[in-house]
Amino acid sequence: MTRLKDDNGLTIVLLLLFAASIVGHWLPGWHVALADAARHHQPGLSLWAYGGSPQFLSSVFENWESEFLQMSAYVVLTAMLVQRGSSESRGPDAPLRDADLAAQARKPGAPAVLRKGRLARALYARSLGLVLAMLFLASFILHWTQSARAAAEDAREHGEIALSTFAYLGDPGLWFESFQNWQSEFLSTAVLVLLSIFLRQKESPESKPVAAPHAETGS
Repeated sequence: MTRLKDDNGLTIVLLLLFAASIVGHWLPGWHVALADAARHHQPGLSLWAYGGSPQFLSSVFENWESEFLQMSAYVVLTAMLVQRGSSESRGPDAPLRDADLAAQARKPGAPAVLRKGRLARALYARSLGLVLAMLFLASFILHWTQSARAAAEDAREHGEIALSTFAYLGDPGLWFESFQNWQSEFLSTAVLVLLSIFLRQKESPESKPVAAPHAETGS
């Protein structure tokens, strides 16, 4: 158990924080939904029913969508673009570390997939960005469809015609929900890239060494 904790402490703590946060999102959201139902003289949902409601699920996937967009964009853009002096950037003058993967596949400990041929190497070499992009797409689809369900329920309650799921894809409400999160993700990433030029966090791999010159690039 000690070895498991020592080797995986970062993941364990982040998952515990995630679990606490999702519960913190769920419980207050349920109370807000109960208060809204009371104002409209409607029966409130149970806690478990609220957890499966489109209102709750839409808000969950709305946030996941923006996070996976940020991470996928960051992983791909840092492979192509440079910010001199940032710990979040590769060095502009450093040689490419992933050149000639066919030769590097023969190194001890190299992933076996690199020896499966050119296509396998090409896919594996981009697998992190591809999977993050797929997680973004899946989260966006879930946000879109759950928001469409929530909007349809609201329309029916007000005696209005509900949009179809595909029609809702063009609704301003969906894009208002998305872009309000996307802009904060891109801004926070840009701030991190720039602040890491001049500021430090001792022993963090996201920071340059504390005594490193400001112009030094990469962690």
